[in-house]
Amino acid sequence: MEEPKNHIDWYILLSVAFLMLFSIAFVYSASSSYAQLKFGSEEKMFWNHSARVLFGLLIIIVIAKIDYRFWRKISKILILSALVLLITVLLVGIQAKGASRWLDFGILRFQPSEFAKFALVIHLAALITRKQEVIKDFKKGMLPILIWTGAIALLIIMQPNLSTTLVIIMISLVMMYIGNTKLSHILSIGGVSMFIASVVVLIKSGYWMQRIKAFFASPEQVGNLESYSYQLQQSLIAFGNGGLFGLGPGLSRQSDLFLPESYGDFIFSIVGEEYGFIGTAVIISVFSFIFWRGMIVAKNAPDSFGYFLAIGIIMTLSINVLINAGVNIGLLPTTGLPMPFISYGGTAVIFHSASIGILLNISSQAGVFKSDI
Repeated sequence: MEEPKNHIDWYILLSVAFLMLFSIAFVYSASSSYAQLKFGSEEKMFWNHSARVLFGLLIIIVIAKIDYRFWRKISKILILSALVLLITVLLVGIQAKGASRWLDFGILRFQPSEFAKFALVIHLAALITRKQEVIKDFKKGMLPILIWTGAIALLIIMQPNLSTTLVIIMISLVMMYIGNTKLSHILSIGGVSMFIASVVVLIKSGYWMQRIKAFFASPEQVGNLESYSYQLQQSLIAFGNGGLFGLGPGLSRQSDLFLPESYGDFIFSIVGEEYGFIGTAVIISVFSFIFWRGMIVAKNAPDSFGYFLAIGIIMTLSINVLINAGVNIGLLPTTGLPMPFISYGGTAVIFHSASIGILLNISSQAGVFKSDI
């Protein structure tokens, strides 16, 4: 493998490390009541998350040393592995809340959809790079991209997991646009995707439909849909409690079993309750800074594959952040997407960390540290 020519982007690394290390305190506060009830120890989830954060930081360091071009060589192996895992989870996955999203390997629970996002971004970057000369031709350029994206999206929505499916489609459309495909093709694909998603919501799952109804319901109608809007109501109460400066670290009230998933999908609202608007603004500012640095890395990437891969990684991160924050503050219907690097979890931490490691390796060969700050 080719040796890196420059140092990694320390701004990205330190920003991600900041989020991951502070997430330990966030998760402890948000999970202590639930952990005490379920495990008999309020520190159980704290130690689990701490170990995952340290493992994630190790993954970043290790993968940052691997030439990013290596991932292009194995992109087809990765995407085929993702398809196999997604089929496996449909057949023998753990059933929870009417969905099959996890594989149980004894000491490890694994969510294939997170790996699928990681693999698809790499494979799309490789495909778009290889097909640049014919990318505007639907059959030769677009169709292969659609086949892989469609296969992954279909298997994920069958779990069912609508939110992750929509994220994957959004990431794919952004990468197609950046890859200089025809705008008419992108708009057509986006329109068809939204139509299919709407049909699935109407036919496949009454639960999704009820969540959407609860989101758009007037105050007079909310009472009939309270069970579907409960999380959002409790999340908004948390932000209201926090005000500008917050109640203080460890003083959250909503995490005392009022807000479900307070340590996971809704941890951003607990940050708002304990650290106030100022705290949430700092978190969003750090993510915005990572986005800016990531775009600089992409702009200065040594080749087309590095450019498309960096764009895919930074857009995946940004879309997940925007959706999670939007859900927590009531701008979007409730989904099951965690806040990257902050929410309690295992699989998401691993693959977001791996993605940042790849981005750092691209930065190490981009030479962007002399004059861009």
